Amino acid sequence: MADNTFKVSIITPERTFYEGDATMVEFNTVEGEIGVYPKHIPLTTVIAPGICTIHEAESEKRAAIHAGLATVLPDAVTILAEIAEWPDEIDVERARSAEDRARERLASKDEGIDLLRAEIALKKALVRQDIKA
Repeated sequence: MADNTFKVSIITPERTFYEGDATMVEFNTVEGEIGVYPKHIPLTTVIAPGICTIHEAESEKRAAIHAGLATVLPDAVTILAEIAEWPDEIDVERARSAEDRARERLASKDEGIDLLRAEIALKKALVRQDIKA
């Protein structure tokens, strides 16, 4: 591993989604967007739905990440994600339908609606559409 790279692992309950060397990785946390370079200070944070961009030496990979935890060390970043998807794994029509359902739930003002769950569903649907744009 070169001095200007570090190990990145993205793991979901179903699979090891990504493993490789990166020069930088960007992802969303509940505190905001973060960019990590080699030799970053140690950090553990909660992932928020968003696009994860992995900058490799010669290319860039983007994935939709939906909740989880990230551990940052000077020589490695490990993301334990609830869901991680490459753009070609996303069904845009399904994401649009999920967005419509979430917006309807949020607009309904029904007391039985779990607002937090509807907001998270909306964020996931928007991330899925955004990465395909």
